[in-house]
Amino acid sequence: MSEHFDELWTRLAPVGRNRTTGGYRRYSWGPADTEARSWFTAAARARGLDVAADGNGNLWAWWGEPGGDAVVTGSHLDSVPDGGAYDGPLGIVGALAAVDELRRRGLRPRRPFAVAVFVEEEGARFGVPCLGSRLLTGAITPERAGRLTDADGVTWSAAMEQAGLDPEGMGSDSEILGRIGVFVELHIEQGRALAHTGDPIGVASAVWPHGRWRLDFSGQADHAGTTRTADRSDPMLPFAEAVLAARRAAEEHDALATVGKVRVSPNGTNAVPSRVRAWLDARAADEGALRAVVDSVDAEARRSAAEHGVTVTGFLESKSPLVRFDHSLRDRIAARVGGTGGAVPILTTGAGHDAGVLATAVPTAMLFVRNPTGISHAPQESATAADCRAGVTALADVLADLADAVPEEQA
Repeated sequence: MSEHFDELWTRLAPVGRNRTTGGYRRYSWGPADTEARSWFTAAARARGLDVAADGNGNLWAWWGEPGGDAVVTGSHLDSVPDGGAYDGPLGIVGALAAVDELRRRGLRPRRPFAVAVFVEEEGARFGVPCLGSRLLTGAITPERAGRLTDADGVTWSAAMEQAGLDPEGMGSDSEILGRIGVFVELHIEQGRALAHTGDPIGVASAVWPHGRWRLDFSGQADHAGTTRTADRSDPMLPFAEAVLAARRAAEEHDALATVGKVRVSPNGTNAVPSRVRAWLDARAADEGALRAVVDSVDAEARRSAAEHGVTVTGFLESKSPLVRFDHSLRDRIAARVGGTGGAVPILTTGAGHDAGVLATAVPTAMLFVRNPTGISHAPQESATAADCRAGVTALADVLADLADAVPEEQA
């Protein structure tokens, strides 16, 4: 099994990697993403899987004929700017290696089985995370998705066309959703819980409610060396107050709030800015705390904007509610993974995933692989080879159980 995982990982690893930072820049429908999707298609077909894209651009690789009550596993291949190697790809490489492992054991699933690759999970290019799974489930309309733009003004629809897909096919797909009996996602842990417990594998129980809000501060561009402080309408000041308010509110409500993306116009060293556009990422254990954080930031942004002669507008770009993974499925998987070795850790997470979006439509579950650094969305994200192999073994065990895998001659 190890040689299959290692070979797959070695072939995918260079795709989209920035030589300077060591991080990945796989943005949806861009050259690196296209290369990664081609890698997956070739690797899946080499294993006898039939690969096709749905109307939203998600890839589906079927082992045998597509059918209802299917067991599906998978993740995503796109990345955040300079992201780590494991976030998403571990679930794709692990899924293909799990297929190899089932075959090595001489097993074949009696239930329909597929590996899925979802597009724009990170939202790094078009702003809305889990866009492929949101479109599939109807959580976002094709009209809104098609109008989303990247930093260069290219729309999602145009980018799909450039990638050779027809955007007219976008939207919820009851036929595909109706085929899925259960979805299991293998993923790197984006935190330190397993590093602290010493366990290589964990099982997810819930995803915190979270969302992205855009704040636009508009002032007046002016000369940095001649404009008196009292005469300025500087949008950078209320923006700074909003960032500090986010930190205070997160601490007060035991939540998380981050401003990690900012665009400043005209972005000149010797010019007072005319506009600051920023994105707030907020997450909390419950909806009340999340709302309190966002309201606090909004109130401070408006107060400070009025004080400095600046206007501010806010927009909700995406929001995901609290997700509790199917308890019976979670417990079944935990028992299968734990085996005779005892209880496996059950973890909540603040990170969003396609499994969390699909949970609104089908039973879903997640397996986490230990991340010794605890760092994610950065080049330092890591997992040991032994833990990756443990993840593949755990996934293969779970899939064999859920898919009612039997010896090849009995299938």
